[in-house]
Order: sequence, then structure tokens, then C-alpha cells
Amino acid sequence: MNSWRFASDRKVEIGAAAGAPSDLQGGLESIKIESNRKSVANHPKLQFRRSSALKYVVANSVYVSSMAKRIGSLLVFSLLATFGLAQNRAPQIGYKSAADAEQKKTLLLKDFKPVSMLHVPAHPIDRAKFYVIDVHNHVNDAARIDEHMPPERVVEVMDKTNVKTIVILTGMWGDKLQAVIDEMVKPYPGRFMVFTQLDYSKINDPNFGAEMVALVRDSVARGARGLKFLKDLGLGVRDKNGKLIAIDDPRLDPVWEECGRLGIPVFIHTGDPEAFFLPINATNERYEELIEHPDWSFYGRDFPSLKSLLEARNRVFAKHPNTHFVSLHMGWPENLDWVQSMLDQYPNVMVEFGAREAELGRQPRRTRELFLKYPDRVMFGTDNEVTEAMYRNNFRFLETADEYFDYWGSPGQGRFTISGLDLPDDVLEKVYHKNAEHLFSLFHQDLIGSPAKGVQ
Repeated sequence: MNSWRFASDRKVEIGAAAGAPSDLQGGLESIKIESNRKSVANHPKLQFRRSSALKYVVANSVYVSSMAKRIGSLLVFSLLATFGLAQNRAPQIGYKSAADAEQKKTLLLKDFKPVSMLHVPAHPIDRAKFYVIDVHNHVNDAARIDEHMPPERVVEVMDKTNVKTIVILTGMWGDKLQAVIDEMVKPYPGRFMVFTQLDYSKINDPNFGAEMVALVRDSVARGARGLKFLKDLGLGVRDKNGKLIAIDDPRLDPVWEECGRLGIPVFIHTGDPEAFFLPINATNERYEELIEHPDWSFYGRDFPSLKSLLEARNRVFAKHPNTHFVSLHMGWPENLDWVQSMLDQYPNVMVEFGAREAELGRQPRRTRELFLKYPDRVMFGTDNEVTEAMYRNNFRFLETADEYFDYWGSPGQGRFTISGLDLPDDVLEKVYHKNAEHLFSLFHQDLIGSPAKGVQ
């Protein structure tokens, strides 16, 4: 290495000058280039012809000067990089959390909208493979659960998606029921059906059971084809003393029996998602939904547990074997083993999956197993606003084997995705319409207007 001295009197080690003669290399190794341009002629290692050496030094003075400048620039850059510019270098890949990571976690949950990076097949289904009967809807109902839609627009959506019939479950009774029949059922034969409900304002009447039997009869005579129970039975309806009315309250026995006699099904919604019966905290998978709808929480107070509600309802199934019941929302979709046990024990019970695509789609193999085991007991329902996109999402869930896609309404019911069931055609057709057609064929048209024995 050669030692070069600059005006700063700081030495820098460099290699031998390129192109120097071999007999000069040893001499150049220790030459000190001084800023005051001192002579190098008397250097002890340069004991060869003076004139030749001087000629070489003069000839290479420009080269040496240039090299000195370059080396000086490199030295300055190195010092700056070391002491002044280190912070501008790209960070090295590490394996520990950033020191300020926790302080930066300030994104609100409502603003967290991650986009999946999975590259998976998608198979949109514009029209159902077989025509559909949607057995669970509230479009243009008497209770106005959903916003009113122009009936012609509802029919347009149905035609585009191959939905033959929609069952409007919340028709109420009397004049309100009649209004739904006049707007939706009569103008569009075969496209809509409507159910009736009970008038709980009479719950304290001593003849409540008989009065409700008369209400059901009148509703059926007007055109209702089933009886719907909302989740308020067991969770909301109270007597004059403030006590919740149990699902298996004996005052309802005459109603269950009358429905069996007439051959109209009872659609019953009992309980709600399991998470609604748990504290609203960081461990609740429905946290966002319950913050949005705190009145949907049934944790604490005097509410019964979900299991006790379902057991009370099952006692009704057992007590009235001649009445056909439909367990809405699958009954307990988070626990399909329980659903299977219910179907095994009560042959007079069917299920539908309205608004439970999310629950079933995140356990697609178990759901498919259940559908294949009970192909005659499952019906198609949505319990959602009537749009093309809503129906198409449900069709994709039933007809394809697509993985990791959003359920309808995501992430409202929890931050998870679903996978398709890829149902075989014979099962799919039963779910879409055959099971519903069989259920509604049990209606005894000839019994309209004739009272049951012992009931006036």
C-alpha cells in the first residue's frame, strides 16, 4: 500500500499508481505528496537515472493530482456517510417489533378494510340453477321491517335471478294483513305468499288462546298460508306483571294445534346468534354488530339462556307432532351437531338458513354434510333486502366450491369469510324449491272456515 499526504496532513492508504513502471513501484510505496509540493528527487529509494525519474514524475503529475482529488473526495464522502448521513440509509431487515409499534396501532376498527391477497377462483352465479322459493323474507311486509320497494321492482329482481316465489313472513293480521295481500299477493299470482302473526296485546285476556285461534282462522281465510313467530316470544313479550312469556306457555297450545289442523306451517325464530348472549367486549365476535344494535344483546338482566330457549321450543315440537314447524335461521347455526340432533328427534321440523350464510359458510364441510344427510329438511331463505347481488351471493354459496369470499352483508355479522358448498343437483333442487313446495302442499284448503272440535 502507498502512503499519500494531503494539505490536511492526514494520511490515506491506497494501492500503487496504475501504470507505473515495475522498477518505480517500490519507490512510490513511500512517496509523500506534500501540499507545499516538496521535491521528491532526493528520496533514497529513487536511486536510478535522475533524469528518467524526473521525466516520469512530471509526466504523471496530472495523473497523481487527479488521483489525489478522487481519493480526497472518497474520504470526505466516507466521513459524511459515517457521521452525518447514516440515518438516510435504507433500514436493514430485522426480526423484532418496532419500538413504537404499539403507539402506531390507532386505526379504528370501522376503518379497517383489508383486501385479500389470495388468488382463488371465483364463479359468479347470475341465475339460480333451478327456480327458487325464498321462504324467509320481509319485503313490503305489514311490519315494515325493510324499506318499501315498488312491487314491480321486486318482481324484476326475481325474474333476473330465477326466484319464482317470495314468502313474506311478517304479515300481521286484520287490515294490515289484507293490505299486504292486496299489494303483493293478488296482483302477482304465484309470486308471493304471506304469513300471519299473533296479537300479543291480548296476552292477558283469559281467553287468549281461543282469540288467537280465531285470528289465525281469519288470516287464513284472507289468504295467509302460515304463522310466523318472531324472537320476541321468549325474549320480549311480557305479561302484565312484566314476566317474559315462555315459548312453551300452555296458553299457546290451542294455536299450535289449530295450525296442525289447517295444515299451515309454523315458522319460529327462537333466540339469536350465540354471541348475543355474551358480554359485549373484545372477545365477542359480533362486537361491531352489537355496538350498532345494543338492543340485540340478551346478556344478563332477566333473559333466559340461548339453550334454555331452544329447549323450551323443542318441548313444543314434541308436544304437537301433527303440526309442521320450521326452525328459522337453522335454530343454532353455530352448533350444527345440536341442529342434527333436533332433526333426528323431531320429524315434524324443517330448517331454513335466512341470514345465516355467514355462520354456515365458515364451516362449509360440516354444513354440506348436514345438507346431504337431510336433503328433504332444508329450505332456501334469505331474510335480506331483495336485490340481484344478494341473491347471487347466496347462489354462489350453494352452487360453487369457491373459497374465501365475503358473505352477504360482510363484515356486519363478524370478520370472517365463507366458502361454497358445491351441492349436488338433486340436493340443490330440493333446497331451492322442492322442499318448500311439499311443505305448502299440506295446506287443507277445504278446512277454511270450519272450526276445530271444541273451538268456537
